[in-house]
Amino acid sequence: MGDVKKKVRRLEGRAGFLLESDQNETEGDTLMPTNNKFFPETAYKDWEFLDSVEGRTLRIIGEYLYPMTRLEKAKINSTILFLGSSKAGPGGSEFNRYYWEAEELAYELANWAIPLKAKGKNFVICTGAGPGIMEAANRGAARAGAKTIGMNISLPQPQNPNPYISPELSFTFHYFFMRKFWLTYKAKAVVAFPGGFGTLDEFFEIVTLLQTGKVSKKELLLVLYGEKYWRRIIDFEALVKSKAIEPEEAKIFAYCSTPRQALGMLKKRLGKGIR
Repeated sequence: MGDVKKKVRRLEGRAGFLLESDQNETEGDTLMPTNNKFFPETAYKDWEFLDSVEGRTLRIIGEYLYPMTRLEKAKINSTILFLGSSKAGPGGSEFNRYYWEAEELAYELANWAIPLKAKGKNFVICTGAGPGIMEAANRGAARAGAKTIGMNISLPQPQNPNPYISPELSFTFHYFFMRKFWLTYKAKAVVAFPGGFGTLDEFFEIVTLLQTGKVSKKELLLVLYGEKYWRRIIDFEALVKSKAIEPEEAKIFAYCSTPRQALGMLKKRLGKGIR
C-alpha cells in the first residue's frame, strides 16, 4: 500500500478544514474524506458566527452560565459587594482615606466570615475587579486569607483586574447588564463607598430594585459608607420634600462612616441568615 499524502489547511476567518488525500481510506484510519471536500466546523466553534449579531443570544447566555458554574464549583453561597471610586488610592488625601477604610472593613468581614460553620462560603467579598475601592476590598479579604471575587468589564480602554482577586473567581464581562446581575445576585449586603458615575449608576439600580420590591429589603442590606459625602452629593431630603419619593423610601439604605460602625451593622444583620 502506498504512502498517503495529506494536506490540511485551516481556513482563516471561517471554521473548518479543507482536506485533500490521494485515496479514501487506509489501514488504521477511521475517517478519510473524499477529495476536495469541505467539512464545516460545528457552530459553537465558529468564532465568526459567535462574534456576530446573530450570535449575541449565545454570548449573553454564556455570560449567565459561565459565572454560575464557577461560583457553584467554588461553593459560593453569598457575597458582600463593595462599590466605590476607581480613583481612590493608598495616598494621603481626604478622599483616598476611604481606600484604607475599605481595606480594613473587608479584612474584618472576611475574618469574621471564614470560620462560620455553614456549607460552602458565605459573605465572600466581591467587587468590580478594578483599582481604587475595588482593589482595597479585594486586598483586605486577601490579607485575611479569604477567597475574593472580581467581576471585570471589557472597555475600549482596558481595565486590568487588580492583583488581589482569587484567580478562580476572576471574571470578565462584555455586557454591563450581565455584570450587574452577577454583582448583585448573590449579594446579602452592598457597601457603597464614595465614587463617581459608575458607583452612582450601580447604587441607583440597587436602590430601585429595593424600592420596587424586585429585591426584598429583608434579603439585602444597602449601606452608604461616608455619610457626609453622600448627603452632600445626593439630597434625599429634597426628593422627599418634592414628593418624588416617599419618606420611607429614604430609609431603604443606612449610613456608616467608620469601619467599626459598618462592621457592627453588617454582622448584626447578616449573622441572622447564615445557612
